[in-house]
Amino acid sequence: PPRVPTGLSPSVAQVALSSGVRTRRELGPGLYQHGVYDAGGSYCQRGDVCCHGRDDGCTVPYHDTLCYCDLFCNRTVSDCCPDFWEYCLGIPAPFPKASGCARAGLNYPTGATYRENCNLCTCGPGGQWQCEDHACLMDGELIDAINRGNYGWRAANYSHFWGMTLENGIRHRLGTFRPSPTVMNMNEIHMSMDSNDVLPRHFDAAAKWPGMIHEPLDQGNCAGSWAFSTAAVASDRISIHSMGHMTPALSPQNLLSCDTRNQRGCSGGRLDGAWWYLRRRGVVTDECYPFTSQQSQPAAPPCMMHSRSTGRGKRQATARCPNPQTHSNEIYQSTPAYRLSSSEKEIMKELLENGPVQAILEVHEDFFMYKSGIYRHTPVAEGKGPKHQRHGTHSVKITGWGEEQLPDGQTQKYWTAANSWGTAWGEGGHFRIARGVNECEVETFVVGVWGRVSMEDMPHK
Repeated sequence: PPRVPTGLSPSVAQVALSSGVRTRRELGPGLYQHGVYDAGGSYCQRGDVCCHGRDDGCTVPYHDTLCYCDLFCNRTVSDCCPDFWEYCLGIPAPFPKASGCARAGLNYPTGATYRENCNLCTCGPGGQWQCEDHACLMDGELIDAINRGNYGWRAANYSHFWGMTLENGIRHRLGTFRPSPTVMNMNEIHMSMDSNDVLPRHFDAAAKWPGMIHEPLDQGNCAGSWAFSTAAVASDRISIHSMGHMTPALSPQNLLSCDTRNQRGCSGGRLDGAWWYLRRRGVVTDECYPFTSQQSQPAAPPCMMHSRSTGRGKRQATARCPNPQTHSNEIYQSTPAYRLSSSEKEIMKELLENGPVQAILEVHEDFFMYKSGIYRHTPVAEGKGPKHQRHGTHSVKITGWGEEQLPDGQTQKYWTAANSWGTAWGEGGHFRIARGVNECEVETFVVGVWGRVSMEDMPHK
């Protein structure tokens, strides 16, 4: 098209051009149909360009297209860069500059977002960031308050929990249903305690039964602690009761996928159902049937291991290991689980004589941040309001006990327990919790079990 003499007003320029063929640029829709993106940005200025008249090469990258810094850009349908008017013409831009939101010295358009821990922030039309207001699983203020206070334990910020809401932590990281009243009324088995029974001040199952106490696993974002704690306690008990002849690390996935009667897999389950399954159906090792449900999927992976009776209550697998590298698909079973009394001394004696036990734990918001020391639930979240105070039911494996002298001369007694949040959490995957005061209900419902180990399981001399 013929070039327009310089100095003409844009409207005259358009009339002069209307006789010729319309170029793609003239037919372009204009840049500002949906508002100005980055109104305060530096374009013509940053590129140090201002061209006279019409110069289709006088462009600067803008968003996902180009903007112009020549005089022709300033027509009815504008394709000028946002700073053209101020930088090239020295006049205020014909639109308000306030749109967009500033953050760390940069300007972001309306609708832009960023994440602040577990909350999404969006740039609103008024140039203000609007942020969600969820309680986050990792909360810097609470961590500082715990570590400043004299609570007897230290808190830490776990990167794999960062960005999760507290609600999702409670929903996806625990996963044990509170036992029903019938189960809570189970008869307690009492340990016969002689008055002269001397219980040691410190006890660690791994020291008494070396090689038979299994390391904590990581349930990921699968609310399956019902399966993890059951498999953990059964693994240790079968190893101890077979005197180390069988040391299986049993498969939580076998329970998650196959124990489906009134159980919800990675959305939670009941301990009595898990123990029923272990007694009646049995499970294989974790190596044979590895854990796959890291995320809570809506559809549970189908059961890939079944067993059939071989008489006298024993069972054998009718399928190969889901892990093709492993051929040993032996089924391990337990006898019926039994409930202990909530007496601290009886739990200790059971642990000392028969091995680790399973306990229910009420997990509060501050427990996720536990790093070391003797845990007690703290009141630090109370000042932040009800949505920052949440709790849910979890289950863990108690492996020992001990006591510590406090600076004021008092003795603080504790249980040692294994969690199922991996070994990077807490004290190598374990935690210590106040003993004898039913802290977080840890002594309310404690379960023991015997491995189903018969003479033919034992190698004969």
